Amino acid sequence: MTVFAMNGAGNAFILIDRRAASGPSGYGLSDIAALKSVRRFDQLIVLDPADEADADLRVWNKDGGEVDACGNGARAAAWLMFQDGTKTALTLTSSGGFISARKHVDGAVEVDLGPPRLHWSDIPLARRMDTAALDYTVDLPGGGRLHGPGAVSMGNPHIVFAVDDLGAVLITETGPAIARDQLFPEGVNAGFAQVRARDDIRLRVFERGAGLTRACGTGACAALVALHRQCRVNREAVIEADGGQLPVRWDEAGHVHLSGPVELEQVLTLPDGVCAEWN
Repeated sequence: MTVFAMNGAGNAFILIDRRAASGPSGYGLSDIAALKSVRRFDQLIVLDPADEADADLRVWNKDGGEVDACGNGARAAAWLMFQDGTKTALTLTSSGGFISARKHVDGAVEVDLGPPRLHWSDIPLARRMDTAALDYTVDLPGGGRLHGPGAVSMGNPHIVFAVDDLGAVLITETGPAIARDQLFPEGVNAGFAQVRARDDIRLRVFERGAGLTRACGTGACAALVALHRQCRVNREAVIEADGGQLPVRWDEAGHVHLSGPVELEQVLTLPDGVCAEWN
């Protein structure tokens, strides 16, 4: 078992490669606590062997909750798998669906996360509502209101508010209440997007279970879809996160593609006993 510290546009991961292991990976909250003492991270990514794909992808937020999708995590995992030079395309299975990845000639990795889910029950919401612009309003600390966000599931739930001035939104104060709102029975990732041009979006995302991260891949995809449905942007744009730029494309077949930088920071040596059951 090899353990890596990686990031995708600043979205920090610990990635455990178990493709050569036998049997499913174990899991416990104590593992997350121990890993946090070793290295800062937003998500824990585990690659397991798979019968019908190159690997199976599992993702946990740093609060210990397992999630169905992580766009930057899928890119990081695919980037790592491409390093042996045997393939330029591969497939991953995940609880959020099937993911395909391809390596560009410049070394960048693009993942196809499939079509967005747009029905209110797919998000899911607690009641029927038009997901293009939710009947939902948030009062901001210090005054002002946000309303009419788009809602999108990319295998995990997102809402996206279009804002005039991203710097004026206190996301760390506003995000937690949105993430826990009763309208979202499984919680929600809250995105705040400033449209600078039809192909240029500035985005910050408060992630359920992880907080404000430097980038969110599925959040970038959700932002493009939500803003396009509101006629604010094209079907392809560069999403600028705090940690870097994430090109996103919603193709004519309905699939959403995510690209962007990946960095391998360190191969980790874990203390004895940490994640022993993962071996």
